[in-house]
Amino acid sequence: MEPHQQIDTICAISTAPGVGGIAVARVSGPEAIAIVSRIWKGRPLEECNSHTVHLGTVLDTQQKPLDQAVATVYRAPRSFTGDDTVEIAIHGSRWIQRELIATLCDAGCRLAEPGEFTRRAFAAGKMDLAEAEAVADMIASTSRAAHRIASGQMRGHYSAHLKALRDKLIDLAALLELELDFSEEEVEFASREKLRQLARELHDEISRLTSSFRSGAAIKDGVPVAIIGPTNAGKSSLLNAIVGDERAIVSSIHGTTRDIIEDTVEIGDYLFRFQDTAGLRQTDDTIERIGIDRSLSAASKAHIVILVVDLSAPLDREPDDLTLPEDTPCIVYLNKTDLVDDAQIAEAVNRTREQHPATTIISGTTHSSETIAELRDALTGIMDRETDSGAGDILVTNARHVQALTQALDSVSRVIRGLDANLSGDFIAQDIRETIHHLATITGDITTPDLLATIFSRFCIGK
Repeated sequence: MEPHQQIDTICAISTAPGVGGIAVARVSGPEAIAIVSRIWKGRPLEECNSHTVHLGTVLDTQQKPLDQAVATVYRAPRSFTGDDTVEIAIHGSRWIQRELIATLCDAGCRLAEPGEFTRRAFAAGKMDLAEAEAVADMIASTSRAAHRIASGQMRGHYSAHLKALRDKLIDLAALLELELDFSEEEVEFASREKLRQLARELHDEISRLTSSFRSGAAIKDGVPVAIIGPTNAGKSSLLNAIVGDERAIVSSIHGTTRDIIEDTVEIGDYLFRFQDTAGLRQTDDTIERIGIDRSLSAASKAHIVILVVDLSAPLDREPDDLTLPEDTPCIVYLNKTDLVDDAQIAEAVNRTREQHPATTIISGTTHSSETIAELRDALTGIMDRETDSGAGDILVTNARHVQALTQALDSVSRVIRGLDANLSGDFIAQDIRETIHHLATITGDITTPDLLATIFSRFCIGK
């Protein structure tokens, strides 16, 4: 943010674009109350206390009544941005919104840049950079789990966790610095073994945070679930049953699904992105082969895989080129149990356990609400276990953060190697300082103007 921009008074519509019952315009800056007063008819806002709400009328550029409005006054520093702020609630007509912003600009405001209100809050020390980024995640959250993660980060849980890590690193660096200062006197303030233990604890914690990004990103963007299996196994029927809509074409003709069909549905606390893929089989059809390759690619990138098996078909129909991705949770769904007897079902279950021992096995039919409920429970159960196994309740959802954590992990690994090799403390201290630096970039204790411009440019204008 340029120095002159911080002293400007800015305005924007803070509610979602479009028509609604109510729209809210936010005005913030040193002249916010004075500027709004120029277009306000009602109790003088200069006389109003902070955090008070007032009914009045906003005027247009010709000083004629534009709309009845409610003004909420926030005086510095007790506001979101730390500056004087007035929020004006008006009727949600697009025309009224445009006229109000034009009138405010005519009265002395400047239209806010994307994310400028939140950037001012960061500059005023109202929140650190990780908390500021969580504001955007909160607005974009599409499920209870995504909301819970963003809410915790916005309240500072994630930042407090990072601060605790940095404090431990600072303690480690201080011990090494003391060792260097008193090296000639042969005074040992901490044994190398104690330093190694502390470094390993930090390494494990940063590693857990880094690993949590896979689950965190999936929850934030929607958990990708690839539905795969041979042709005519019932994949499209399963997709339709889960999402409750005839999303995919169902046909007895082999190879009907040629491309990936995707739909989203919220199940429990999570948003899932289901991908119905082309059936896997040997084929000379070039177009179908492309679809099959895309199916295998989708399976390799999915967070969860559902393998659909047709029990009414020979058990050796599973394609030779199907290899379930390692470390990817998989549900094997044995479909069409209504067409086979109990002995065949038991045989299929045992065979599946031998081939895919780490998978969840569900048998049933897509026409059964109990089967679909069991599948839904299995999906949410996988995500519940992943979130519970994270670093406490901390899940990393931001690609910028995981990049910084990866760099911090490399640095702290060098610390451990240096301690193991009994290197001089000055070399190890440098690696510790690098680790502290990388963690500091997450919370914004170390930033660059280009980094801030990139981050806040992704925000909506009114935030």
